[in-house]
Amino acid sequence: MLVKIKRFDWLTVFILLGFMTLSYLLIHSAIFDNPTYKNSNMDKKTLFFFGLGFLVLFGSSFFNYRLLVKFWWVLYAIGIMLLLGLYKFGVVKNSALSWYELPGGLNFQPVELVKLILIISIAGVIARRNGEHIQLLRDVLPIGVLVFIPFALVLDQPDLGNALIFLVVVVGMLWIGNLKYSYVLVCLAILIGFMSLFFYFYNKHHDEWYSYLEASKNQHWMDRIDTFIDPDSVDDDKSYQVDKSMTAIGSGGLNGDGYKQGNSVRNRFIPLPFSDSIFVVLGEEFGFVGAAILLLLYFMMLYRMILIAIQCDQLSGALIITGIVSMFVFQIFENVGMLIGIMPLTGITLPFISYGGSSVLINMLCLGIVNSIRIHREEPSPY
Repeated sequence: MLVKIKRFDWLTVFILLGFMTLSYLLIHSAIFDNPTYKNSNMDKKTLFFFGLGFLVLFGSSFFNYRLLVKFWWVLYAIGIMLLLGLYKFGVVKNSALSWYELPGGLNFQPVELVKLILIISIAGVIARRNGEHIQLLRDVLPIGVLVFIPFALVLDQPDLGNALIFLVVVVGMLWIGNLKYSYVLVCLAILIGFMSLFFYFYNKHHDEWYSYLEASKNQHWMDRIDTFIDPDSVDDDKSYQVDKSMTAIGSGGLNGDGYKQGNSVRNRFIPLPFSDSIFVVLGEEFGFVGAAILLLLYFMMLYRMILIAIQCDQLSGALIITGIVSMFVFQIFENVGMLIGIMPLTGITLPFISYGGSSVLINMLCLGIVNSIRIHREEPSPY
């Protein structure tokens, strides 16, 4: 056990303490003068979730990750059942059937756990090849089926942002998993062709699609796409959040407008600033300097994870880290990008900063598994 403790990546703990401090400060500022949420204790709950998350981090770090890879199919089945169970037992929040209500007023979003389960499942499939080139029919097709099922279920909630994470993860893991360059070129050609056809039919049949989605109350997908592609062509209310977010972040300038500004742009105009839009609070109150500090913390975290992947002797461990890094990179880029107008608006949270117990705990579990890979990298597999 002493050897395992020495191998633990303690720098990760200091980075997470930085995230915890920033998250608490930003959430506290976002709710302190909001009459709806000022008594919600979200800031204190965030500290509780981080405290619980550290227990998850240490517990999963000393658990041999290879057992998860061996029984990936069991985890995958559990993940699919959690998503299917939403149709019977789930509750709707923010127009998406994505949550379970738990005792004590807590909520659980299963897609957060399913993202990690999918990463482990793909690693389990690819690792069987022992470094050989991935075959199209034998490997890529089964992996495509594994990804498509949760992708379709999450897309139906509807939760486009988290569904896209599945695609980003599988692309990153297939690339590291030794996919042939010829397959990469074929996939790129298919993707370019698909995107070209999509935008062609999207523009040609825009009104018909919008009417159909409006009837099923899912037209917000197209509103977000329209806002991203041509913001000048949509109504002001459809581009409202992006416009106000850019105004708030821009007003922060270099050093920000100061902490806990009650009459701030985001408090007057941005809905739920403690959640998906928390980067707006950071940009307005701490400016470019605050944003740079946060991105530096992210860089340090990702850099440590990549180093562990490079040093790992087990293909399954390197693949898991690749999937987790791909997930974090996309979430960070998408969340920040959508609030400064370079990415379409989605419901993706900012890792470790946005309010949400499910997100914090699962992200901690991800880092715990990365540490488990580091700790057990020199040990022979007992399974």
